[in-house]
Amino acid sequence: MSIRIGNSCSNCESLSSDNLCKIHSVTVSPSYTCNSFNMKESIKNDLSCVTCVRYEAPTCENPKKAAPKMSCSHWAPQNAVA
Repeated sequence: MSIRIGNSCSNCESLSSDNLCKIHSVTVSPSYTCNSFNMKESIKNDLSCVTCVRYEAPTCENPKKAAPKMSCSHWAPQNAVA
């Protein structure tokens, strides 16, 4: 079994809610992946200022206009894992 950081297990169909890989039967970190990675399909429509890591921070490109339910081209996820 080859587990590595890359395509996150948190986006894999085989990850259970208790971080157990259903294919390998081991507990994994949500940032792991393996050769059996299978992207789960989901639509995420939560791109707004509230979900942006830059919201109310010094790096916000539009601090005077930023507000809940607004979005801009500089949006960045809060939970990014590299």
